Amino acid sequence: MDRIDRQIVRELQQDARIPMRDLAEIVGVAASTCSERIRRLRSRRLITGFHADVDLASLGRSVQAMVFAQIRPLTRALIGRFHEEALAMPEVMAVFVLAGGDDFLLHVGVGDVAQLHGFLVDKLSSRKEIVQFRSSIIFSHGEKRALEDLTP
Repeated sequence: MDRIDRQIVRELQQDARIPMRDLAEIVGVAASTCSERIRRLRSRRLITGFHADVDLASLGRSVQAMVFAQIRPLTRALIGRFHEEALAMPEVMAVFVLAGGDDFLLHVGVGDVAQLHGFLVDKLSSRKEIVQFRSSIIFSHGEKRALEDLTP
């Protein structure tokens, strides 16, 4: 990635809906050049997608929690299956496979504490492969939307 590519990525991290003409002007290239550079960045998987931020409270998911889980037996097949099945649960927004004491971290969003309790009891504790889990309710969080240093 050269200076122009890094600048394109920086701008897209701030606003992925910026008009091509405006982005090209900011980085100092023609719109067609800018478009081609974005296409190349995507084909090289340096840019993996674009998304819209959604207000979870407006969707009735005002309670978020992080749920740490341990599964047994710890096999590649079971890790892959649990990962897929956890992502398919409507309450689960993200799944992380971990090393260390816990095997998984689930980011969960639900309407209230009673729904969180139901998720933990009905969907996690009933699974045979889960030997232990613990949860922490999120009071607030911040997210770094843009990486400042884009040098490889």
